[in-house]
Amino acid sequence: MKKWSYLLVVFFIVSCKSKAILAHSNALANRNTIEKSTNSENIIQNHYNNKYEFSTLYIRSSAKYRDEKQSQNVSAEIKIKKNEKILVSIRFLGITMAKALITPNQVKYYEKINGTYFEGDYQSLSQWLGTDLDFTKIQNMLLAQPIDDLTKGKYATSLIDKLYKLNNEEDNTEKSFFFETEKYLLQKQEVIQSEKQRMFQVNYSNFQDFTTAFLPSNLLINAIQKKGKTEISIDYNAVTFNEELSFPYSVPNGYDRIFIDQTSQN
Repeated sequence: MKKWSYLLVVFFIVSCKSKAILAHSNALANRNTIEKSTNSENIIQNHYNNKYEFSTLYIRSSAKYRDEKQSQNVSAEIKIKKNEKILVSIRFLGITMAKALITPNQVKYYEKINGTYFEGDYQSLSQWLGTDLDFTKIQNMLLAQPIDDLTKGKYATSLIDKLYKLNNEEDNTEKSFFFETEKYLLQKQEVIQSEKQRMFQVNYSNFQDFTTAFLPSNLLINAIQKKGKTEISIDYNAVTFNEELSFPYSVPNGYDRIFIDQTSQN
């Protein structure tokens, strides 16, 4: 089963699967002195004080997908009903090639090229992709929010390249979150599992100050695995808040359902 082609429609999820050959960087070599008054609690509080008050979000975007074997440009329509559901539609030359409906309990998607669809919960999908997934993580990734609730963890704090870095390492997993120092907006987040050779990184740039939220203009997802590197760049071209949105989803007739084989890693 070719996971990357099947899951292009939920490329935000797919990137979490990548297996990286990545050693821990020597952060101490680039570390600047951080003010003692700016501890992790203050950074976290200042970040979460930023406005994210909306009920729905509609994003029209363009995406570029590239790995060792292929490169593809598509348009993506993203609809979010906050904390309830996300609908992602992938189009090429105006034709819907794939669609995903993501809710707190289930992930559904179909793709046209192979005529396949998937329906399943996060437990099976997480096992297959090799990383913990849930609705909140996916929603937060799209909104330039930390994938984890930072108020529930303990983090070492440093100042690197004029960004506040919060770092946590437990259960053989290292998670790092980087914030700019003015409004404490998230600039980068990454997850590294060196023993399992996994890495996932998202960079955010060119934030826009809307009435209801700060949103980036670009997301750059990087994932490295033994077989190569995957890069996904997503540009938010147009954004609207609090509109009445519909979330139509139905699998076309004749599509074959995908069942996850936990023993398959290809």
